Amino acid sequence: MIDEPRRTLDEGALRALVPRVLVALVRRGEDFDAAEDALQDALLEALRVWPEHPPRDAQAWLAKVATRRLVDARRSEYARQRREEATLADPPPPAVAEEGDDTLFLLFCCCHSDLAPASQMALTLRAVGGLTTREIADAFYVPEATMAQRVSRAKRALRGRRLDRPGDLAVVLRVLYLIYTTGHVGPPTRVDLAGEAIRLARQLTLATEEPEARGLFALMLLNHARLPARLDSEGRIVTLDRQDRGLWDTSEIAEGVRVLQSALTMQTEERRLGRYQIEAAIAALHDDAASAEETDWPQILSWYDDLVALTDDPVRQDPAAALGRAVAIGHVLGGAAGLRETERLREVLGDRHRWHAVRGHLHELNGDLHAAGAAYADAARRATNVAERDHLVRQAARARAAER
Repeated sequence: MIDEPRRTLDEGALRALVPRVLVALVRRGEDFDAAEDALQDALLEALRVWPEHPPRDAQAWLAKVATRRLVDARRSEYARQRREEATLADPPPPAVAEEGDDTLFLLFCCCHSDLAPASQMALTLRAVGGLTTREIADAFYVPEATMAQRVSRAKRALRGRRLDRPGDLAVVLRVLYLIYTTGHVGPPTRVDLAGEAIRLARQLTLATEEPEARGLFALMLLNHARLPARLDSEGRIVTLDRQDRGLWDTSEIAEGVRVLQSALTMQTEERRLGRYQIEAAIAALHDDAASAEETDWPQILSWYDDLVALTDDPVRQDPAAALGRAVAIGHVLGGAAGLRETERLREVLGDRHRWHAVRGHLHELNGDLHAAGAAYADAARRATNVAERDHLVRQAARARAAER
């Protein structure tokens, strides 16, 4: 939507301005697709007019021009002469809400349940994050044309729907976490997706008192604090137990802990702890340890017990949580106990590289370096990410060398 204006207009100003105008148009009942197209026309007109005639109120100017474009489009499509003449006389700028409300409203619009997760992420980054189609495409390693089609399909899916009702917060949280993990686990890209997800999660916590929103924000902060130590000087993955903890962002950890504590205080008998709060508590325990040896694994295992208890069948409904619990069991009860837990996940995760990598780690805890090397090699063959594959190859080589 804002590919062209971003070349000359201040990025920060656009991020604050564009969502406010867009949400006002959508709130009054305009189609998301039509409103975004109209706002793009208004931004292009601003490029032409503003250098010589800057407006007093940029937001009102954009809203007014976008409104006129929408009226023009309706006239062409529906030929409703009387309605158009009344609107074209001097369309008032649509009323806008507070910025936090605007961001929250757009998040819900972009995370509409009828959209596929990939479309939800793309539309969120486009309309709320203010990123260009090319930036989003680069971040997800797809051609720009492919991403443009994805965004267009998402907007078509919303066409004709009146987006004036609260959406599902759970979907918004899931989309934000998908955006975060896409940026966090991948190599550095031109777009800091993890940072953008944190920015949006922060705004979400300002607009809602929901503890799970705070839990997600805390989880992002606590994981992101370790990012400076995740790769070495040559860009190779460094596992948590081998990271230089002096590189961790202590201020980000402190903020994450404060946010998590505020979420945990909201727990009642009727309001159980949610997934993101529990995962944030696990991350906080890792961040609190001065060294890998000082990690409070019994407490982490207790939190994993709470996490898998959220579903009736965690092996099939939440295998990632069950796999994390197996690691915790390995550290508390021994590698052999952890390996027995992974066997329950073989049918569900046996073809995934993460399952084999965890078994390699547990074999090491159990003192079986030969089996560890074989498991890491199996994981490397299944890895789809180049950085993770290379890391697993090195893990296999290290285990085999230590065996000799």
